[in-house]
Amino acid sequence: MQIDFTLPTDKPYAEAVQAVIDAAALNGFRVQFVHDVAETLAEKGFDREPVTIVEMCNAKHAAAVLERDILIGLMLPCPVMVYVKDGGTFISTMRPSLMSAFYPEAGIEATAVEVEATIIAIVEAAARPAVA
Repeated sequence: MQIDFTLPTDKPYAEAVQAVIDAAALNGFRVQFVHDVAETLAEKGFDREPVTIVEMCNAKHAAAVLERDILIGLMLPCPVMVYVKDGGTFISTMRPSLMSAFYPEAGIEATAVEVEATIIAIVEAAARPAVA
């Protein structure tokens, strides 16, 4: 299985970031942080194409996996990245189902698969062309 799920989008970069934030809310996830990585790097003298990481969480799912193994918190919250590469805008996430491979004794497979389905739905919704 591929570690990431990535889709291109025809939306401009800033619109794609907002689309991720909006899709998260519509799918029951709360956006906890929005990191403009390119801006942070520029402050340190490193220029690059735009990249933003939107960190999101669903309290019910987070509580469930943390109950199984507190160290799973090292992989929370779920990040969705919007970036520009070679002139194109992309929306990408790590597949949450992979968490169960890191913590096989925790028995979080069903929750991880459910979260992954929702996170993929968020990426798909955000990548979809805007309705005119």
